[in-house]
Amino acid sequence: MNELPTRFTSSRRGIYLLPNLFTTGAMFAGFYAIVAAIDGYFAHAVVAVFVAAILDGLDGRIARLTHTQSEFGVQYDSLSDLVSFGLAPSLVLYTWSLADLHHYGPVWGKIGWTAAFLYTACAALRLARFNTQVGVIDKRYFQGLASPAAAGLVMSYVWAASSLGFSGGTLVFLTLALIVPTGLLMVSRFRYISFKAWPVGEKVPFLAILVVVLVLVALTIDPPRVLFVVFLLYVLSGPVWTIWVRATHRRRRRGTRA
Repeated sequence: MNELPTRFTSSRRGIYLLPNLFTTGAMFAGFYAIVAAIDGYFAHAVVAVFVAAILDGLDGRIARLTHTQSEFGVQYDSLSDLVSFGLAPSLVLYTWSLADLHHYGPVWGKIGWTAAFLYTACAALRLARFNTQVGVIDKRYFQGLASPAAAGLVMSYVWAASSLGFSGGTLVFLTLALIVPTGLLMVSRFRYISFKAWPVGEKVPFLAILVVVLVLVALTIDPPRVLFVVFLLYVLSGPVWTIWVRATHRRRRRGTRA
């Protein structure tokens, strides 16, 4: 007779408000980006995705600082990420550029929306894999490109191209060449540095502070292009670093055998 009240009580447990407010804000920003892109306000859509990325970075840190982490928060955060960094970027790219592929024929039109779907599907698979490995993976690294970084690359691409006077219709094939590899990198096995685990101690290298200062100065001069270059370098760092590490291990093995 005592089990029913216990189960009833556990099912009525509340959720932590503060971190989930930030998660809700991130999802709202992602949803707004979709609506803005449909209405043709692509600059607003880009800014909304970056706002979602900032809020997404804050919710986890706030949960850890206030000791309000929960399984509900983890799952809710993943659903929010799918909207903000999976659906929103793909739909922004489709409405801004890929939709114009239909001018080259019906087959190209289908390639445009399937490429957008591929990006969304890869983001969903990336988030699902991360959730299943969250307790066993090395927190210093990501396996595959994180969805916020992927969204940062494609959204800064839209922003940089627009600031240079290019329309999405003139860059359809470049957009196609960007969105497909970026999506596939999310489900790849390339390792990326996770800045969530930094800093490890109370002190950081002087070079790290210098790099941050230089990036901030460059951002004040030309935010769209600087952000695109920064995200592009980070996206390329995963394959380059992974291939270099594997090549180094192979050389060491050959050296020990010799």
